[in-house]
Formats: sequence, C-alpha cells, structure tokens
Amino acid sequence: MLFTYVVTGWEGAVHDSRVLTTQLEDPTSGFPHPPPGKYYLVDSGYSNKPGFLAPFRNVPYHLRDARRRAGRINGPTELFNYRHASLRNCIERCFGVLKARFPILRYMTNFSLIRQREIAMCCCVLHNFIRLHNRGDPLFDRYGVDGVMPPSDSDSDDDAPSSSGTARDQGASSRNDNNLANDMRDRIMFEMYLNYN
Repeated sequence: MLFTYVVTGWEGAVHDSRVLTTQLEDPTSGFPHPPPGKYYLVDSGYSNKPGFLAPFRNVPYHLRDARRRAGRINGPTELFNYRHASLRNCIERCFGVLKARFPILRYMTNFSLIRQREIAMCCCVLHNFIRLHNRGDPLFDRYGVDGVMPPSDSDSDDDAPSSSGTARDQGASSRNDNNLANDMRDRIMFEMYLNYN
C-alpha cells in the first residue's frame, strides 16, 4: 500500500486520463513505465492500451456489484472485471488511509496552489514513510483488510485524450496499440475463465 509515483498541481476538475497522458508524453517526468509484458491496472476512465489494463466497459465492474448478486459471476468478462476490481481495490484503500490520516487534504482551498501541491506531496511521502517504518500502524491495518473501502467517486467512461503527433499517424498507431492491448486482455480473460469453471 505504497504510492510509487505522485504528480500534483492539476485542478481537481481535470480528468485523471489527461494527467496520465501528459506524464506519459513528457520524457522528463520520471514516470515508471511497466516493463514489457507487465501493466498497471486502471479503471474504466482510461483506455486499454499497452502497459495499462482496463476493465471491460458496460459490464459490472465494482466489487459491490458482484456482492449484491451474492458473488454470482455471469460470464468471462464479468469474472475478469470482478478480479480486476479486487486487485485495483488496493489503490482505493491507499487513498482511504491517506485521507483518514491527513484531514488537511479535505480543506486545501484555504491554501495557494503552490502550497496545495507541497502539502499533497508531503502527505504522500509521509504515508509511504509510515508504511515502510511502522508495520503495525492502525490505519494501514484497518484499510488493509479486503472489503474496507473508502467512499469512492464515480468512475467515468471517457477515453483517454489523444497525444501529440499527426492525427492520421497517431490514429493508426493508437488503434494498433489498443488492438494489441485488447487481444492481451481477451487472452487473460479466457484463461481466467477456463480456470474458474
């Protein structure tokens, strides 16, 4: 339950996928790209593309959806989304610990934008320090249990914005990358479902 990369300074109204795309396009950002064959789990507000594995859209996604149906899984895409959400749940718990430990994050509008950036970054650094050096921390214990989740904002179904380059070249490259990522997700989904039954 550690933050591996933090970027601050964006307004809250900016979509997460825009922030990510900007960091990916900036070679000086220091963003830790996943090695080949590995990927970050992202929510439905992001595109499925190499290095970033998104859930299937228009398929039940959240853990609470599956729990409401007593854990019944209806097909391979729903199983994939359920397990995807189960794994991605860790970052939601990290934010739960962060917000519970540092209530100042809820009252940031009282500070200048520069100070807000500094406060948010300091809170994330302190979060990681406490996690690494105090394994018995009660907040990590409380939020480390599966099923204990902070309230979450609703997910958007917007695609990630396009990056730089000519529209034609980028469109073809992006479609090819997305097709490869979708094929990989399909292989994972079908293997998962074969092992499930």
